[in-house]
Amino acid sequence: MSVSLEDIRAAAAAIEGMVVRTPAVSAPRIAEALGAASVLLKLENQQYTGSFKDRGALNKLKSLTPAEAKAGVIAMSAGNHAQGVAFHAQRLGIPATIVMPKGTPFNKVERTRAYGARVVLEGDGIDAAAVFARDLAEREGLIFVHPYDDARIIAGQGTIGLELLEDRPDIDCVVVPIGGGGLIGGIATAIKALAPGIEIIGVEAALYPSMLNAVRGEKPASGGLTIAEGIAVKSPGALTRAIVEKLVPEILLASEAAIERAVQMLVEVQKLVAEGAGAAGLAALIDHPERFRGRKVAIVICGGNIDVRMLSQVLMRGLVRDGRVITLRIEISDTPGVLGTVARLIGESGGNIIEIHHQRLFYDLPVKFADVDAVIETRNAEHVREIVSKLDSGGFPCRLLGSRSIDAPQ
Repeated sequence: MSVSLEDIRAAAAAIEGMVVRTPAVSAPRIAEALGAASVLLKLENQQYTGSFKDRGALNKLKSLTPAEAKAGVIAMSAGNHAQGVAFHAQRLGIPATIVMPKGTPFNKVERTRAYGARVVLEGDGIDAAAVFARDLAEREGLIFVHPYDDARIIAGQGTIGLELLEDRPDIDCVVVPIGGGGLIGGIATAIKALAPGIEIIGVEAALYPSMLNAVRGEKPASGGLTIAEGIAVKSPGALTRAIVEKLVPEILLASEAAIERAVQMLVEVQKLVAEGAGAAGLAALIDHPERFRGRKVAIVICGGNIDVRMLSQVLMRGLVRDGRVITLRIEISDTPGVLGTVARLIGESGGNIIEIHHQRLFYDLPVKFADVDAVIETRNAEHVREIVSKLDSGGFPCRLLGSRSIDAPQ
């Protein structure tokens, strides 16, 4: 079954008023930093459940017959599809069972349960969870709701494309994250039918290039730990692959470092929270800036359900990467008052000491000396060099711990 513009318009009518018509906001500072003429962010992280999955899930559920709705539905998901199905099934009075991989982030599991769904943790990934879910559906007579390879799911996601064109028909290209392909399949179908001159560019996590491998006819080669678990799909859909082959001329790969940086940039620059998969479109611009230089770019921020602990780690790692939090190992004589002198020198240089740790037991240190590891908040790499120079001139040789060099370009 193919998906048409008429299907997407019908989906828009079916879900109107029951999902958020998300804003498309300008990001001029991001555009300036990455060399694009303009950057527009379509904020699907503002949906009720925090991702675009609300659209397709609701469209699918509203298409069920009364008998199917009474029997109940089952879905497999790493989190966002699970929440979309569970939330709207609860609103419509439809029993829902969700099969989630064992490694799914805790916040997504608990939110899915909070929406009233029965949650079953099974399998090491989406593919294993899918096998179990289909078996359970057959045994219990449940209607299987696929996360992406379903025409009604794809049509629901395609309503994003309609909204983008209504808000900003002057864009040059749209960058869309790809997991199984339902999101880009729907958006590409809508936009190419109405504005064929707008380019649709897909982006996958570099560790999971499943759609890229599929359209190239290459052997699947996906796997590994990724911050973008929402698009960590090893097997793209058949329906979605056909759409991508026809309408999407290019799929870019985003590195883990770029995805992490994109999450940080959205928080710090745009004041937006996105999960790894949700920030993948921006990561494509970070990794491939020349591809978008001087162009009017729309990016779909497809989800915001990031674990709080993970977000805190990303932000702290970003501070370290940017030279704004460093650790200096400082050699001192282990006598009273010396540590106070070190602290004074750092303070006079404008550094803010966050933590101090004495290292007295290193075998290569003379017994009357100690190493002090000082975690310091700084402004930038130049400020780090100022602090190091101040300590050196004060008789306290030191070195920067970690892989980053204070001479690295910013």
